[in-house]
Amino acid sequence: MKITVASHGGFCFGVRRATEAVEDAIVRGDSEIVTLGRLIHNDGYCSSLAARGVREISTDDLPAVLERVKAGAPVTVVIRAHGENASVIEMLEACAAENPSLTVLNCTCPFVEKVRKIARENSGEGRRFYLLGAPDHPEVQGIMSCADGGTVFETAEQLSQILDSEASDKSNQVVTEEEITVSVASQTTQKLSEWKKSLEILKKAYTNPKIYDTICIVTEERQKEAADLAGESDVMLIIGSRASSNTAKLYAVCRERCPRSYLIEGASDLAGIDFTGCQTVSITAGASTPYSVIQEVKQTMAEQMENFAELLEESLKTLNTGDVVTGVITSISQNEIHLDLGAKTTGIITHDKLTDDPSAKLSELFKVGDEIKAKVIKVSDIDGIATLDKTRVDNDANWDLIVAAAESGEIMEGRVVEAVKGGVIISLKSVRVFIPASLTGVPKDGELSSIVGTTQRVKVIEIKPERKRAYASIRAVLREERKAQEEAFWSTLEEGQEFDGVIKSLTSYGAFVDLGSGVDGMVHTSELSWKHVRQPSDIVKVGDKLHVFVKSIDRERGRISLGHKTEDTNPWNIFTSKYAVGDVANVKIVSLMPFGAFAEIVDGVDGLIHISQIADHKIAKPDDVLAVGQTVDVKITDIDMDNKKISLSIRALLEPAAEEVAEDAPAVYSTDDPESLKAFEGDEQ
Repeated sequence: MKITVASHGGFCFGVRRATEAVEDAIVRGDSEIVTLGRLIHNDGYCSSLAARGVREISTDDLPAVLERVKAGAPVTVVIRAHGENASVIEMLEACAAENPSLTVLNCTCPFVEKVRKIARENSGEGRRFYLLGAPDHPEVQGIMSCADGGTVFETAEQLSQILDSEASDKSNQVVTEEEITVSVASQTTQKLSEWKKSLEILKKAYTNPKIYDTICIVTEERQKEAADLAGESDVMLIIGSRASSNTAKLYAVCRERCPRSYLIEGASDLAGIDFTGCQTVSITAGASTPYSVIQEVKQTMAEQMENFAELLEESLKTLNTGDVVTGVITSISQNEIHLDLGAKTTGIITHDKLTDDPSAKLSELFKVGDEIKAKVIKVSDIDGIATLDKTRVDNDANWDLIVAAAESGEIMEGRVVEAVKGGVIISLKSVRVFIPASLTGVPKDGELSSIVGTTQRVKVIEIKPERKRAYASIRAVLREERKAQEEAFWSTLEEGQEFDGVIKSLTSYGAFVDLGSGVDGMVHTSELSWKHVRQPSDIVKVGDKLHVFVKSIDRERGRISLGHKTEDTNPWNIFTSKYAVGDVANVKIVSLMPFGAFAEIVDGVDGLIHISQIADHKIAKPDDVLAVGQTVDVKITDIDMDNKKISLSIRALLEPAAEEVAEDAPAVYSTDDPESLKAFEGDEQ
C-alpha cells in the first residue's frame, strides 16, 4: 500500500501564527493567559494549552477579566485567527491603552483582516455588500461586525434566492451600479467551486459588481491538492476537527473525487476504517491540525501495513546516502558531535554541517541526549561511520518558511551577509536570499556594502522553487511602514495643530516643511514674517527648524497649508504692549527724509521724528543732526492705532518746556511742505 501525505496539509499560516504567539507568551511567563474562544479546532492541542495554564473564555467572561485588569492584575488576552467582533477588539484596545497590565495579542489572520477591511469600505449607504460564508461562524460574524449592513449567503443557490427577492422588491427591475455599488467577498475557507458558481449568479443580476477574491491562497492550494490526490487514491483520509469549517469543506472536496473519503480527528479513528483492497492512501489535514498528529496517523498506518519489527531490522541493515535520519547526541567536542542512530553505524556531524556561524560553540548549542535530524552524505561500512549534514535538513525546513512568507506577505527579519553584483544577500532562517540593489533602500549611487552586517526587515517577493531561489525587498517594508505612518498622521491631523518641523525645500512662493511621518506642508511667503519678505531664502534656509500650525487641510489633494506668524509675534502688538504715549524709548535711525527721520522702536515698527521735533532750534534738514544707524532717546508723543503710525520727539526731552514748544510746532501729520507730507503718508510703517 502506497501512502502519500499532502504537502499543504496541517497548520496554515494564520493558525501557526496564533499558536506561536501563545507559545511565546507561555515561554515569557505571562502570569495569566486567556484565549477568546477556542484558539484552534483541535482538542488535543487545546488540552495541552489548558494543562499549561492557558484558559479559554467567552466574550461574556470578558467584563470580569477586565475588572481584574483595572485592579492591576496582569492578563494577556489572545484573539484567535478567526478574529473577533469589532466592538470587542475596540473595547480591549481601549482598556489596554489605559491599563499597562493588559496585553492584547491580536492574532487575527492577515487574510481575514483583509476581508474585514473590505467589509468596512464596501458597506453602508449607497453600497451593498455580500459575503459567501456560514453566518454562525466566528470569522463571518467578526467580518460582518465591521460592515454597515450587508448580506451573508452560504451557497450559490441561497444567493440566487436572495437576489430574486431583492429584484421582486424593486418591482422586478434589475438594480444596476447606477443606483447602488455592489461588492462581494468570501469567507477565507470557502470552497472554490461554490465561489465560482456564486459569481456567475451575481454577474447576471448586476452588470459590474466589485469582486474581491478573498479565499485564502493556502486554502485554495490545500483544496486543489486534496482534490487531485483524492482523484488518484483508493482511500482519502482528512484529519481535523468536525467543528472546523475549513476541514469540513476539505472533506466535501475530497468526497466528490473519492467516495472512500473519511474525516478523522486522529490515529485512534483509523480502527473503524476498512482498507480492504486498497492500494493507494492519501492523507491531508485541516488548517488546525498539528504536524505531529499527521505524522502519528501516517506512522500508525505504516504499522498496520507491515510488521514494525521487520522494518526496524531492515533499518539496522541499510543506511544510504541521501537518507534523513534522527539520532541522539552521545558526545560533543569543539569541532563535531557524535550521534547514536539506533543502528550499527555512528553518526558524525562536523561544525560546519551543524551551523552557519563559525564562531558558535557547539557545547552552547547542543547537549548530550538531544535528538537531531540530519541527512546522510557519506557512509563507511568498514569504519561503521556515517557522515551527516544537519544544515541541509534545516535549510529544507527553513525554505518552506520562506515560501510560506512569500505566500502570506509576512515580514521577515535577517542579517545582510554579503554585497554581490547587482544587490546583496540576506540570510533568512539560514537561507540565502537575494535583494536587488533597487530594492535595498540604498541610494542609486550609494555603497551596497554600507548595509552588510546590518539586520533588516524584508518581504519575500518572488520564489523560484525549481532552483530554490528567493528574492526579497527592503523597500517594500519601508514603503508599507511609511504608508502606515502617513495614514496615521492624516487620521489625527486637525486645523490649529502645532508642529516643530524642518524646512525641506524652498520655492519662490514659500517653504515646504517636513512635519514628520513623511508628510510635508507649505508655509506661504506671507506667513513667514510680519515684515515684507521678497523671497523665502532671505530669512530661512533648508534644514532650519520652524514652529508652524495647520491653517487648512485638503485631504483629497494631500495638501496642508501652514502658518508661522502669530499675533504674539506681531511687531505692532509687541510695541503697544511695551510702550504708551509719554514713554521714552531708545531708538535707531533707519532713514532720513526732507520732512524728518524714521526711527525703529522695536523690530518691525518705526516712528516719525518730524524735523521740528529733532532739535530745540530750527534746522535746515534732518541729516544736519542725525545719521542713519544712530541711536537716540525719544519721547512717544502720539500713537495712531487705526493707521498704526507713531510720532516721536527728541525736542521734548531737550527742553523743559517741550510741551509748550510742541504746541507751536506743525501737527504730527502736517508740514509746511505738502509734498513731504504726501511722501510720509505713503511710506509703510
